[in-house]
Amino acid sequence: MLNEHLPLPVGPFRLAHDVLRAAAQLAPDREAFVDGGTGERITFAEWNRQADCVAGALQRRGVSKNDVVSLILPSSIDYAVVYQAAMRLGAITSGINPRLGARERTYILEHTRPTLTVVDEKLIDSASLSNISTHTITRDQLAAWRSGSPAETASLPNLSEDDTVAIVWTSGTTGMPKGALFDHACLKAMAAAAGELTMPGDRKLSPLPFAHIGYMTRPWDEVSNLVTTIICATPWKPDEALAVIQRERVTVCQGVPTQYDMLLRQPAFDHTDFSSLRIVGMGAARIPPEMVREATKRFGAPCIVRFASTESSVCTGTRLDDDVETIANTVGRPGQGVELELRDEDNVPVPVGQVGTVCIRSRAQMRGYWRDPERTREAIDAEGWLVTGDLGRLDERGVLSLVGRRTEMYIRGGYNVYPAEIENLLGDHRLVSRIAIVGVPTSVIGEMGVAYVVPSSTSGTSGTSGTSGTLPNGTVQSPGSGALLDELRAVCREELADYKAPDRLVVVDELPLTSMLKIDKRALAARWIEVDLPNSLTTSTTKGNP
Repeated sequence: MLNEHLPLPVGPFRLAHDVLRAAAQLAPDREAFVDGGTGERITFAEWNRQADCVAGALQRRGVSKNDVVSLILPSSIDYAVVYQAAMRLGAITSGINPRLGARERTYILEHTRPTLTVVDEKLIDSASLSNISTHTITRDQLAAWRSGSPAETASLPNLSEDDTVAIVWTSGTTGMPKGALFDHACLKAMAAAAGELTMPGDRKLSPLPFAHIGYMTRPWDEVSNLVTTIICATPWKPDEALAVIQRERVTVCQGVPTQYDMLLRQPAFDHTDFSSLRIVGMGAARIPPEMVREATKRFGAPCIVRFASTESSVCTGTRLDDDVETIANTVGRPGQGVELELRDEDNVPVPVGQVGTVCIRSRAQMRGYWRDPERTREAIDAEGWLVTGDLGRLDERGVLSLVGRRTEMYIRGGYNVYPAEIENLLGDHRLVSRIAIVGVPTSVIGEMGVAYVVPSSTSGTSGTSGTSGTLPNGTVQSPGSGALLDELRAVCREELADYKAPDRLVVVDELPLTSMLKIDKRALAARWIEVDLPNSLTTSTTKGNP
């Protein structure tokens, strides 16, 4: 039960770490973090004190205003302490997801040339970073800094709300990662737009890497509401997440669709106590409507869906009083302080009901990309509108529905096809557990759709590692998937224009994921060329489906 009478920090505040100082005075003994993997806990007062001590240590290592501090750490209290310490010095924290490959990690480090890097040596050899970062310290060394005395705190500079606090790196699915920059005012604006996802005294499950936008831009919001963050162990495991929800009396469950799919399939799910849950929040990737319905029913708590990108920080969301169909099939309305427009290829706003590129404008969005003015100009126009690259349509209520990414759209025989529209339809089918559709090059019609399907337990089919065949109509299927193929094509013929029906179908056991647990469509498109196309008997266009 939330404490409605909890005393909250009252501003006005200009800087994110000032909010923590106020929280430490108002509620010194309240838990700020609980590490679900190690059991470590820290109060707001201890977090504030340790951040001061670490700031002093960073300063003695040469860290000052506008320097970069890189964190190659799993989600942890260590991460939170260093982030707060760096912002007190006016330094810029660059979080690097430990799951990134060596090539991406090296690119980020060479692009930022950090003054200091904190690394978990169980994950990364710190010696390999010595020629990139001026100073490299391990978590063992950081532990000594955290236990320092107040006398070792730093001499802090004067800062403004426009000073950069964080670089958040994109997932890099279309190339090398780009670093989105956020300042104190961004974090403040994000807090104002959080809406029903945050209430005073919440205990929030944090299942994603702290290097993600979901943590890096949230300190103002969560500290100002005295939220306790419950950190999932790294690597994330669904059975452990369920145990943490019950043990720590989580009020806000959060995650991406892949994680919810795993949670819902756990044998322990039906034996887990979810009575503490206030809300179930989903975001960061396409959310199948059937998952929203199932999660609402089985968690016994209302779902809200959030849509944002790394660059936007916050964009739209559904509301608790929205009807089931709105929550299941849309991403809601703009948050407080967020302007939204859909534009065509000529940058002209499109009418209600038509597909356009999602453009947003808010103080919560990134200030630009790290040392990349050209890409910044491509992403943010002269009037401050961020062009997200996502495609959607608005209804008469101003509610946004997504149809996919511009980079995922393919053109089949002159017609635009949006994979998300087909995935939302077929993903609700009783024979489908998960589905992803990609466009691939082909002769005559330019591009065609390939559906990769993880079948449900009722389908009677199973994935294969590489063998596939071609039916007389030209559609690739794995052995035994005839019933699945026939039913899905029948649904497409009934509900969609014929050109939207997938031309090929491949049954798989699992879909590849990015480091942020999103479906990796780039990998699927590459797989079609490298594995499934050579194993198919023909690459001709499906007959009778122009």
